[in-house]
Amino acid sequence: MVSSPHEAHHRIFQESPGLFASAFRTLGIPFPEPVAVSLMDTDLTEIRPLERHVDTLLRIDVADGGSLLLAIEAQGRKDPDKRSSWAYYLAHLYAKFRYPCVLLVVCRDKGTAEWAAEPIRIGLDKHPSLVVLPLVLGPHNVPMVTDAARAADDIPMAVFSAITHSDDHGIAVILEALAEALRATDADAAAVFAEFTEAGLGATPAREIWRNLMGTGLSHFRGFVAESFRDEGRDEGRLEGRVEGRVEGRAEDILRILAVRGVTVPDEARQRITACKDLTVLDVWFERAVTATTVDAVLAEI
Repeated sequence: MVSSPHEAHHRIFQESPGLFASAFRTLGIPFPEPVAVSLMDTDLTEIRPLERHVDTLLRIDVADGGSLLLAIEAQGRKDPDKRSSWAYYLAHLYAKFRYPCVLLVVCRDKGTAEWAAEPIRIGLDKHPSLVVLPLVLGPHNVPMVTDAARAADDIPMAVFSAITHSDDHGIAVILEALAEALRATDADAAAVFAEFTEAGLGATPAREIWRNLMGTGLSHFRGFVAESFRDEGRDEGRLEGRVEGRVEGRAEDILRILAVRGVTVPDEARQRITACKDLTVLDVWFERAVTATTVDAVLAEI
């Protein structure tokens, strides 16, 4: 099952295609000046029943009039089968489109990143017929964006930094800088990037740090902050109020992110979301809302 961190780690390139330029500057790799970036169909299926889907595929038109394809894969663990898939992706894309192809693998831990960066050699040991050299972004080379001003200059990279370093001991500083930068950003854009961040952090302690920084869901971006929810030592009545506030806030978060992403929400579905009092269920719906293309996919049986 594809996880929300996996989805967020490559989908942020779909939300902000220009992020790849920052990523390549981070790697110190010269890159032609892009003039346009287009999302492409990620289905690379050629013969049934074999299906192969790259996570994200971008066509980049560059200043000299040419184009290239950027295939982006989010890799959460070592998977020997993936290496043959990556070689297939590049060969198939080149055969189909005749564009230069680049493979970018994004990882959340150093071990996986080191494994992903190993060359894939197909053919004779001393004369391989095909060599795949993935470009890899991971905790070892993605900068830790700990300054709010720097985060504000490139919010997609700041979000990507937070997701990539979600297990790092310095994640709290990264998240604080990102939160400060988002408070000074357009509310709708900030809401989307805040949702991406939460989904990308996954089931880590960093997610709770982020939720605390954001208050109740995206309350800051809706114009209020429930400060009482962060007070310690409250009595039982205030604790119940906090839970109720979290439930209401999460339902609003789900509806807001669906609206921002252009997903239609019929009245019946809206009523079901707002009437739900189970925070666990709402959290699942919230994670699905980040990537789902229909409200039915969000509300599917858990």
